[in-house]
Amino acid sequence: MGTGVDLEALPRSDMAFVEPMLPKAVSQLPEGSSWQYEIKWDGYRALAIKKGDRVALISRRNHSFAGRFPSIADGLSAVEDGTILDGEVVAFDDQDMPSFGLLQHRAGDARRLAYFVFDVLVFRGRDVRRLALARRRELLDGVMQNVRHPVRRAPILDFAPRALVAAVRAHGLEGVVAKRIESHYESKARSGAWVKFKVNRRQELVIGGYRIDNGSFADVAVGYYDNRDRLVFVGRIQNGFTPDVRHQVLLRLRQLEVAACPFDNLPQSAKGGWGEGLTAEAMCRYQWVRPEVVAEIEFREWTSDDHLRHSRFVALRDDKEARDIRRE
Repeated sequence: MGTGVDLEALPRSDMAFVEPMLPKAVSQLPEGSSWQYEIKWDGYRALAIKKGDRVALISRRNHSFAGRFPSIADGLSAVEDGTILDGEVVAFDDQDMPSFGLLQHRAGDARRLAYFVFDVLVFRGRDVRRLALARRRELLDGVMQNVRHPVRRAPILDFAPRALVAAVRAHGLEGVVAKRIESHYESKARSGAWVKFKVNRRQELVIGGYRIDNGSFADVAVGYYDNRDRLVFVGRIQNGFTPDVRHQVLLRLRQLEVAACPFDNLPQSAKGGWGEGLTAEAMCRYQWVRPEVVAEIEFREWTSDDHLRHSRFVALRDDKEARDIRRE
């Protein structure tokens, strides 16, 4: 396959884990011919590393996914040696809608899975991250000729941003990612060369404690890290837990119990306009935990005093580091 790229001029790769490039959250999509648009999938970010005859599927936190998603590794088995790909593992429900909850609980069901590949970082053993995105996508076209189900090429969406947002909202999808077509791949950066626009209101938050109720919990206290690396309490989540999920969450939290409250801004002097706050009296009913567990939370809006209104639990996020969680 001809590439049109002088691979000899590019550095050799050690074929090891690479920190993924991260999109910056925005309140409005950029416009113009210098941008391309993709669906923001509600799944697990994953790198695929093809070295020799082996395919390694690696999470954003550098943990192996191969055991959880063997059908994806099998679908990548014919990819050339010396390739590293970037993509998203997604599960679909009976209505063919992405479902992060299904991804957690039925990871082994290959019929429900897809691995959407949107970038190539290493090609034929050469690190191509310094190439423009448009050139990397050309290389990706050739790579994708050798893949099988459930591996797919992530589509580029040829619509104006306003029409694109309307279509994504109408189909119940999570959002849109916009990327500068001349951008390099900047590992772990949020430079603004890639941006994400969420159609639904979701926020990843860190669990810092739970309110005990008859041997289980009535709600969990959540927050995010501010720019001074302080854990800021923003709300109590009580809706969205099925009995099975409640049991699984409780098992995780009981292993992390501590005596001291991890939130920097507690106690609060009042409950707040919507009852979101935690006073010193209310804190006495909480069991605190080390802030290591990340949950994805759906909500209606942020209040003026930085709390969540009408919130519900969606899923745990094992692929995210608690210290990386910021308000979006």
